[in-house]
Amino acid sequence: MEEKSKEAESSNFLEKIIEEDLAAGRVPDGKIVTRFPPEPNGYLHIGHIKAVCIDFGLAEKYGGTCHLRLDDTNPAKEDNEYIDSIKQDIKWLGFDWGSHEYYASDYYDQLYSIAVNLIKKGKAYVDSLTAEQVKEYRGTLTQPGKNSPDRDRSIDENLRLFQEMKDGKHPEGKYLLRAKLDMSSPNINMRDPALYRIKYATHPRTGNKWCIYPMYDFTHPISDAIEGITHSFCTLEFEDHRPAYDWATSIDGIEHAPHQYEFARLNITYFVMSKRKLLQLVKMNMVDGWDDPRMPTISGIRRRGYSPESMRDFVSRVGVAKVESLVEYSLMEFCVREDLNKRARRVMVVLDPIKLVIDNYPEGKTEMIEAENNPEDEAAGKRLVPFSRELYIEREDFSLDPPKGYHRLYIGNEIRLKNAYYVTATSCDKDSDGNVTVVHCTYDPESRGGETADGRKVRGTSHWVSAPDAISAEIRQYDKLFATEDPGAATGNYLDDLNPDSLKVVTCAKLEPSLASAKPGEYLQFMRSGYYMADSKDSTSEHLVFNRTVTLKDSWEKMKQKMGLK
Repeated sequence: MEEKSKEAESSNFLEKIIEEDLAAGRVPDGKIVTRFPPEPNGYLHIGHIKAVCIDFGLAEKYGGTCHLRLDDTNPAKEDNEYIDSIKQDIKWLGFDWGSHEYYASDYYDQLYSIAVNLIKKGKAYVDSLTAEQVKEYRGTLTQPGKNSPDRDRSIDENLRLFQEMKDGKHPEGKYLLRAKLDMSSPNINMRDPALYRIKYATHPRTGNKWCIYPMYDFTHPISDAIEGITHSFCTLEFEDHRPAYDWATSIDGIEHAPHQYEFARLNITYFVMSKRKLLQLVKMNMVDGWDDPRMPTISGIRRRGYSPESMRDFVSRVGVAKVESLVEYSLMEFCVREDLNKRARRVMVVLDPIKLVIDNYPEGKTEMIEAENNPEDEAAGKRLVPFSRELYIEREDFSLDPPKGYHRLYIGNEIRLKNAYYVTATSCDKDSDGNVTVVHCTYDPESRGGETADGRKVRGTSHWVSAPDAISAEIRQYDKLFATEDPGAATGNYLDDLNPDSLKVVTCAKLEPSLASAKPGEYLQFMRSGYYMADSKDSTSEHLVFNRTVTLKDSWEKMKQKMGLK
C-alpha cells in the first residue's frame, strides 16, 4: 500500500493524464505520440530542456514515440543554422527522434487546400484591413471586437483574392486570410484569427515556391492532427490559444483530433529566456554568438562544460507543475556540481603562479608522482605527474604576514604538497616594489605521499605544477551574464543589468602537462578552483583555452549573504 502511495506522489499531472487515457482506451492502438515542435528562429535555450525532457521522456516512459517537428512558418526569421543547432542540442541531451523528423512546411499543400475549403464553405475571408486596423477592430479583453467591412465578401471574391495572394499579385500587408469565427468571443484568439499572410521571403526548405505562409496557430494544430499526435504538451502561455487549437483540429476533413495540455515553463533567476532578447545580445556583440558560454542556450552551456545528465537532473528536480514559478540559479549549479564531481578528472592548475624553489632537492632531477584521476571513481585510475626542484604554487598559498587561521605557506611553516612531499618555507625573494617573486623552502624526502617517519601531520595542502614541465593556457573565468535576479525589472531595460564581471580572462596560468591533450567534451576539475572544459571553438594545440563551468562552491551566494542581500 505504501509503495503505491509513493508511486502516485512521484507521478506528475501529465503522467496521470497519459495513464488515465491509456486505461480508458482513448489512445489509438494504445500508443502515445508526442512531439517537440520548436520554431527554427533561434537556438534552443535552457527553458526548452524542460519541454524536450517532457515530450521525449514521456514518450519513452510509456512506450510511445516522439516526433521532432520544426514549425517553420516564418521564413523571414528562420535559418538552416538554427535547424542544425536544434538537432544537435536534442541529441546532446540524450534523445533521438529516429525516423520521425517532420516540418510544418511538409504540409503546406494540405494547409492550403484546407484554407480553400474553408473559403468555399463561407468560413474564411480575405481581409484588407491594415495591421493597425485589425488591432483596433479586435477589441480588448473587456470589450468585444467588431466585424471587418470585408467579412461579408462573396465566396467567389474571396477565392479570387486568395488565388491572387498565392500568385504574388499583391504586396505584403495588403491582405490577410482570416477565419470567420466570433468577433464578440471573450477569447481574443477566437476573434477571426489570421490564417494566411503574404510574405516575400525565401524559405529554408521550400525556397520561393510560396509567397503566402500559414500562421502558427493554424499550422501547428493541423500538423499535430496530420501526424497523429495524441498528447500535445506546451507551456502555459498557450493556454488561451487552446480554443483556437481545438477549432483548427475540428475542421471538416481532419480525421484525428489531438488534445493540448499546458505546463509551467522553466524560469530561472539571473536569466532572460526570450529568443528576441537573446538575438539582440548576439546582434549587439554583447556576447560571442549564440553559443557564448554565458548564454542560457543549450549550445552555450554545452560549450561552457555543463553535462546533459546534470541538466536532466535539474529539470527532474524542478518537476512539472501547472503554476509558474521562479527557480533559483543556485539549484542548477548545484546539479552541475553534483554530476561533475562524479565524472570530472582532477588536475593541477595554478591560476596565479608564484615560483616555489625546494633548495635541498637535487638540481636537474625530475620524478613522477602518482595522482588519482577521480577519488569518486576508482575506475578512473591514476596518472603520473612530473615533480622537480622548481614548482609553481598559487600566489595566495604564501603569506609574509599570515592572518589568524592561515594554514598555507609562511616562513617557518610546513605544509603538504598534494600527492608529493612536506615542505617548509625558509625565505623569499622580492622585486623592487616589494612583491614576492620566489619562495624558498626545504622538503622532507621521507614524506613522499604524505607519510612521515614520525607520523606528524600538517593542516595545509597546496597543489602545484612542475615549472620545467608546465604548459600555458588561456583560462576564461565565466560567471553570470546578468547581475540581478530579474534582469530589467528595476529599469525596464534588461541590458542595464549585464554583469561587467561575467568574464575574466587569466593568461598567466600554469598547467600540468597532461592537459596538453585535453579535448572539448572532457570534464575537468581544476583542484580548489572549479570545473572546466576545453573550449570547443577557440582551443587549439598551439593555444589552449579552458572555460570555467562552475566554481567548486557557490561564491555568488556567499557574497550575497555577506552583503546582506536576498
